[in-house]
Amino acid sequence: MNRTEFVIATAIILFVAFTVGWFTCWLVHRLSRVSTSDVAELDEMSKALHDAEETRDKAINYLQHRKAELTNQLAQTEAELRAAMDGLRNARHEAEDLRGYIDRIDRE
Repeated sequence: MNRTEFVIATAIILFVAFTVGWFTCWLVHRLSRVSTSDVAELDEMSKALHDAEETRDKAINYLQHRKAELTNQLAQTEAELRAAMDGLRNARHEAEDLRGYIDRIDRE
């Protein structure tokens, strides 16, 4: 093989490698290309996700507000219960005192 044949063979090999590389690149881009319908679907999905996140945030805020209201209401109810129990305790004590007084009067 002389020098000219070697150069021609090398040129053919390089051209074939270039052609195979170019075809592979074209094929990869052709297969991995995103269509406009896919982009539209992704846009719809992102909008739905954004709306869902807003709804979730509103629900969390509502639940926190409702929890605070219920906690406050529970505290008020417990305070009223304590006041009622104290009043009942005082009434029982007073009733016992009155019974004792009546018993002492009856003995006399």
